[in-house]
Amino acid sequence: MQTHEVFNQVPDITPFDTSRNPALIEGLHREGAGWAEDEVRALGARAGSAEAQEWGRLANEYPPVLRTHDRYGNRVDEVEFHPSWHELMRVAVADGLHGSPWLDERPGAHTARAAKFATWGFADAGHMCPISMTYAVIPALRHGPELAAAYEPLLGSRVYDFGLREPSTKAGLIAGMSMTEKQGGSDVRANTTRATPRPDGSYRVVGHKWFTSAPMSDMFLTLAQAPGGLSCFLLPRVLPDGTRNPIRIQRLKDKLGNKSNASSEIEYENATGWLVGAEGAGVKTIIEMVNMTRLDCVIGSATGMRAGAVYAVHHARHREAFGAKLIDQPAMRNVLADLVIESDAATTVMMRLAGATDRASGDPAEAALRRIALAVTKYWVCKRAPSHAAEALECFGGNGYAEESGMPRLYREAPLMSIWEGSGNVAALDALRAMGRQPETVEAYFDEVMLAKGENPRLDDAIAQVGKELVDLADIEYRARRVVELMALVLQGAQLVRHGHPAIADAFCASRLGDDWGIAFGTLPTGVDTGAIVERAFVA
Repeated sequence: MQTHEVFNQVPDITPFDTSRNPALIEGLHREGAGWAEDEVRALGARAGSAEAQEWGRLANEYPPVLRTHDRYGNRVDEVEFHPSWHELMRVAVADGLHGSPWLDERPGAHTARAAKFATWGFADAGHMCPISMTYAVIPALRHGPELAAAYEPLLGSRVYDFGLREPSTKAGLIAGMSMTEKQGGSDVRANTTRATPRPDGSYRVVGHKWFTSAPMSDMFLTLAQAPGGLSCFLLPRVLPDGTRNPIRIQRLKDKLGNKSNASSEIEYENATGWLVGAEGAGVKTIIEMVNMTRLDCVIGSATGMRAGAVYAVHHARHREAFGAKLIDQPAMRNVLADLVIESDAATTVMMRLAGATDRASGDPAEAALRRIALAVTKYWVCKRAPSHAAEALECFGGNGYAEESGMPRLYREAPLMSIWEGSGNVAALDALRAMGRQPETVEAYFDEVMLAKGENPRLDDAIAQVGKELVDLADIEYRARRVVELMALVLQGAQLVRHGHPAIADAFCASRLGDDWGIAFGTLPTGVDTGAIVERAFVA
């Protein structure tokens, strides 16, 4: 018996186009990859489809399961995934979100890939981890030319070929990274895993790794102590003779979020590896991979913030309270506009970093800018994502706290990017290290932000303040977060003043670089064009 009518509930946003993001598309063209717009648009329609959204839900609802042994008691060390995981991976690989840009000679290949990564990330964040590591492994692997020649074509192949077989027999490969250990965490020089050279040129690797994501990858770059010091090694899951490399998966991590992705503890039980780069140069070698995954941390955080803003605005457009739509309530418009400003700022600077990645190999100034800008942006954008997700969830009220809204998954995912590849202090100190060891990065930073000088007085004052902070080196490590935060905000402000929507650029500088802004989202100063800003998040 029906006792009431259901009304004033928000319609499902699906299907929608995740690429309907002005800051993303504008950046795509500005950074030299306009040729990829049709591909990004097609992927955006697919990411926002009911099918892809359901893949993401199921992959998280039914997380991976570890099978250490088969029915007969043989050690197999395999992880089973829900079929939806494989569908997500198949699309990501087919669209070249993994290693393909390194083999693509078109200008702007990395920028195109960044836009696609941000677009497809709406479907599920977890599977983007192995996609990201496969992308990032190639520049590190190039320190071993013979290994790179053998595996690059397969790491860039657009065929997803899941299953443990000898790498050269597969149509495509997925790669992972295994660095941290129980006793060291981010301090990888404290690693105790040992690598002993063999007569045939390979190494015998013995030790443990505390946090290895995507353990079903075909191969890993790992750090181990060799006779010449901490070194980088390539360890395939299956050896050239077809036998399985004794890489034992001890257990899967029970994580806060990122449920669709398997993260594990592994043991190298006399495993076989091949040296990448020189002995003793392990950190220098693998940092090539880390820098690329740090870029993806920024993209992932920007994607999460865009999703939060889009979902919150959609809810507010259709939900009524106190006699008016939520989106028409002044207090809510302030909150929504603040969320969109943060999202646009993150997306705009993310696309600038992707463009610098495209140009870094042939332009020392762009390489220097990428080095410092990536460090400060990784710290700040990833740090902002959790509070952004919390505020976006709150826009739904109690409905947002329910799992079926999708907002709890977004909320649980948000802290990961700030932890992965160096948590807050590591990222901030890395920025200081870059400036200390490579003074050209400071010059590149100021060259970039000074392009916006004279366009906004608050930005001009903030640029000058950065200069003062860097002249005074007293207690610089103690002040690391404050200094890097300011540098990141100035960089974002400069990008928005030059390239962003005028209403967003003005509001960003008035709030983030001014003194008329509160601590919480929704404390923008008066006079902000909230209508024009909020419209930037309309997708359906």
